[in-house]
Amino acid sequence: MTPKNSRILITGACGSIGSELVERLLIDGYTVCAFDQSEDGLFKLDQRFKLKHGGQLKLFVGTVRDKDRLFKALEGVNVVFHCAALKHVYLSEYNPFEVMQTNIVGTNNIINASIMAGVECVVFTSSDKAVNPSSTMGATKLLGERLVTAAHNYAGDHKTRFASVRFGNVLNTNGSVLHIFREQIKNNIPVTITSIDMTRFFITMDQAIELCLYAAKNSIGGEVFIMNMGCCSIMSLAKAVCNNKPFKYNVIGQKPGEKLYEELVTESEVQRTVLKDNVYIIIPDTLDIMQQTMKDNYEKSYKILPALKESLRSDRNLLTDSDVHVMLQSNELIE
Repeated sequence: MTPKNSRILITGACGSIGSELVERLLIDGYTVCAFDQSEDGLFKLDQRFKLKHGGQLKLFVGTVRDKDRLFKALEGVNVVFHCAALKHVYLSEYNPFEVMQTNIVGTNNIINASIMAGVECVVFTSSDKAVNPSSTMGATKLLGERLVTAAHNYAGDHKTRFASVRFGNVLNTNGSVLHIFREQIKNNIPVTITSIDMTRFFITMDQAIELCLYAAKNSIGGEVFIMNMGCCSIMSLAKAVCNNKPFKYNVIGQKPGEKLYEELVTESEVQRTVLKDNVYIIIPDTLDIMQQTMKDNYEKSYKILPALKESLRSDRNLLTDSDVHVMLQSNELIE
């Protein structure tokens, strides 16, 4: 990705994805700048890693809404993984302006500060909820992607490369459905199902981290990277968590902003999406106005790869109940 003596900044470093990236990059020998507004979260990161990696870990209290603080934190940084976000769909519907301030304005601050600081690469973590969004959170992630891709149009001769990664539901993150199901089963109460027809794409934490590193290493600039991932029904997931034993459940209905199925690629993105190394890569539709050197790099890297033929939806080609059980078991998410 970049030499081992490089300095890497992770925003939202105390979150599920951010903290896993911190650990992975420390183990790989990088100096990691953990940037987060949670003082308690940063203290816990320090306690977790200081014995083995104390000299490599740098702690920065701050918010992505504060561009001056970001610029100071980015001094000497080579790569940025922008994970900071307000992500809960339900809460976002009742706090849309706050979500906009973090997910859109904060991302724009990251872009501008990274260009000014001469950062080599910025990777923005997005979501399948950015595809044909029905929620505030999804809409802000879509605009975040657009800002990141458009950054190449005004970066000029600056060296900074920008890319986005789209996740499905990352298994076992904070507040995830797995946590909810486990707690309900532990307390012997019915599992809450929004709809028996609801389906989702799922990605493991290891896959999410590998996707971030892959994008940082391979991006030309402006692409969206998506892991080729499986999808299943929420009922299959509940059955797997219950180890295929009988369980009681209540159908509680969809929350504001939720969809029955998610998508990884829109209809308009299909013809400019290619598959390489088991990763879907969406080529930006602004390629024609990019610099000639970047166009040449795109031509060299992606022209020979076949384009996707149809959009990717979570209600097609579902994993079987058995497949889902094996997926959770192999990732040590159930006993």
